[in-house]
Amino acid sequence: MVKDSKPRRGSMAYYPRKRAKSIVARIRSWPKIEEVKPLGFAGYKVGMTHVILIEDNPNSPYYGKEVAKAVTILETPPLYVCGIRAYTKTPYGLKCLCEVWGKDLPKDLERAFTVPKNPVEEHEENMKKFLSMKEEFNEIRLIVCTQPRRAGIHKKKPEILEIPVGGSIEDALKYALEKLGKEINVREFISPGDLVDVISITKGKGFAGVIKRYGVKIMPRWHKHRKGSRRIGSVGPTKPHVMFTTPRPGQLGFHQRTEYNKRVLMIGDDPANINPPSGFKHYGVIKSQYVILEGSVPGPTKRLVRLRLPIRPPPRLHKAEPNITYIGVTTRTPGG
Repeated sequence: MVKDSKPRRGSMAYYPRKRAKSIVARIRSWPKIEEVKPLGFAGYKVGMTHVILIEDNPNSPYYGKEVAKAVTILETPPLYVCGIRAYTKTPYGLKCLCEVWGKDLPKDLERAFTVPKNPVEEHEENMKKFLSMKEEFNEIRLIVCTQPRRAGIHKKKPEILEIPVGGSIEDALKYALEKLGKEINVREFISPGDLVDVISITKGKGFAGVIKRYGVKIMPRWHKHRKGSRRIGSVGPTKPHVMFTTPRPGQLGFHQRTEYNKRVLMIGDDPANINPPSGFKHYGVIKSQYVILEGSVPGPTKRLVRLRLPIRPPPRLHKAEPNITYIGVTTRTPGG
């Protein structure tokens, strides 16, 4: 008898295949670093294009030559530091110990949650309580909000995120207190040539069958399949229940996905250098800082993309700033 083998349909790495709880990705693990700076950032996906740069990997056969790379553009307006949250370690993991909010909160925060009625008075009281418990702190995190009005996506409601601060507890607390009520820039987080992890929610595609969802083969038209060709032959044993590994129709897309070690090719401060005359398709024009990452990024245009310092960086990290000679931005006008 001829032996036949093939890989199973659908990766087990992505179970359960259901909709993400929130359109804003959740980060559960953060790296540990000695430098005092935020461990994450966030931006809005503008779209993809290509660049031509000088290959600087000595192990590449194209070393020193011009190569074309597919890239993704993210618009990264500054994040506003609304508050500071301190955690302490317990046998069950980190536990929120206390928090303090800034005096002058952005007006748009009212669109996300109920802001304090007397922020100045509550700030003074909470700050005294916050500093009195600093001996119990084990981790310091910034409570930041995005500023979508300063981006080109025509949005008002900000997203609220938690971002840890690297370094020792004393230095992290000092840094957080200095930044409270101020903005943090993407250049404080990364620089060109660094690697970042990208966490985002993929494009939602709704309810899909097993052909599109798992890649099951379509039964041939001439075969005996009285119950249909775009389905599996058998669901297997049904008692006590159908196995969860059995391909079944259901939700496709809108899943949280993480892509590791994306290289930062460029951080731009002047949008005029990259904006096409008619704006980017489905996005518009970039109004603030932008970041160009090598490769693709999960999610559709305008989706919030969270960035994190690499949690599993490669052993040999090449941090030199890339030499970009050309950025492919279309100059065609609508109808042209």
